[in-house]
Amino acid sequence: MKKIVLITSGGSGSRTNLNIPKQFVELKGKPLLMYSFNTFLKYSPDIEFVLVLADNQISDWAKLCEKQQFNINHKVVAGGPTRFHSVKNGLKLVEKGVLVAIHDGARPLVSLETISRVFNFAERYGNAIPSIDIAESVRMVENVHNSPIERTKLKIIQTPQCFKSDIIKDAYNQNYDEKFTDDATVLESRGHKIFLTEGNPENIKITTAIDFKIAETLLPKLKN
Repeated sequence: MKKIVLITSGGSGSRTNLNIPKQFVELKGKPLLMYSFNTFLKYSPDIEFVLVLADNQISDWAKLCEKQQFNINHKVVAGGPTRFHSVKNGLKLVEKGVLVAIHDGARPLVSLETISRVFNFAERYGNAIPSIDIAESVRMVENVHNSPIERTKLKIIQTPQCFKSDIIKDAYNQNYDEKFTDDATVLESRGHKIFLTEGNPENIKITTAIDFKIAETLLPKLKN
């Protein structure tokens, strides 16, 4: 099946305490966002890209592409007030009958193995959500009380989350709900079973300034 990547990258980067959006911050000389493009292209030279940016970031992205001589062909669409609305806007450029991987642009360390797994799994089952085990002890906090939770029953969820485009486009036709924390929860609300597959531990989401330092350390060790 034809494969498309929808990269969402409309964040402001406020939690990184930087004066530019985090996806535009350079990591070893290259804007963070460009790493995801390069990795997916290594997976398949025929893959197509849709990029969702905040409306006021589109012109800055165009300047960065020119500065970096970044010539990977991609479509750009303006996002919305929430991630849900941004993905919904991006899916308008994705046709039916294809596989679409929805990826956070703030995850530059996704591996080729993870990408391959989610596409293969989604083609077979309709969706594929990468996840990893939790190594630390965890507790649930409710008001002033807290209690332990068996960590073997919990997973950390990552992106790219991959789907047959028909079912995920249908799921995004519903109204927004605050419980929609990712694409899997949107699809699940339509009655679909969610299929988990293995992610890669390095595939962290860059959220704070310390995450950039971690990513700089991990980047040379990734086999991509």
